[in-house]
Amino acid sequence: MYGVDILVKEHENIKRMAKVMRAASLQVFSGGELVTKDFYQMLEFVRNYADKHHHKKEEDILFEYMKKELGKLAQNLITNGMLVEHDLGRLHMRELEAALQEYEASNSEDAKLDIVVNATAYTYLINRHIDKENEVVFTFGAKNLTEESRTIVDQRTKEMEEGATKDGVQDKYLKVLEELEKKYILG
Repeated sequence: MYGVDILVKEHENIKRMAKVMRAASLQVFSGGELVTKDFYQMLEFVRNYADKHHHKKEEDILFEYMKKELGKLAQNLITNGMLVEHDLGRLHMRELEAALQEYEASNSEDAKLDIVVNATAYTYLINRHIDKENEVVFTFGAKNLTEESRTIVDQRTKEMEEGATKDGVQDKYLKVLEELEKKYILG
């Protein structure tokens, strides 16, 4: 299913960013420099690539068809599981942003700790979340949605991907990811 394949591919990129976030957090934890610009780029990647670009396709397309068509099990799985975790990830990003702003204003050790804690907590959350979606949620949807719904999900996903490509979303954020990987993972 094209729609699911795209989501899984994006998950790979989001997991790569989670590795970067963990490596940057470890650097700070180990006494290294805290480069706020880099953490802001991580935050922007999560908000715009992982959330607005990726989660929008999950929430507005695939999950909507699953909730409509696959009954209470799908509704509970999505509403009480996946969407709650999406919101928890958003909370970690709000807290990360607040900690970055506090750190820039005060150079506070408490703010530094909050940066590391929220960045790292997000990585734990997102890695577990992605595994559940890839192994359970997406498989359940792809196997049980009607052929008509799968076709619509694929078409709508393709349209969103084409629009994002035209706007340069994927290129912009994959470039940010590659630059941060060079610095924190490969460097």
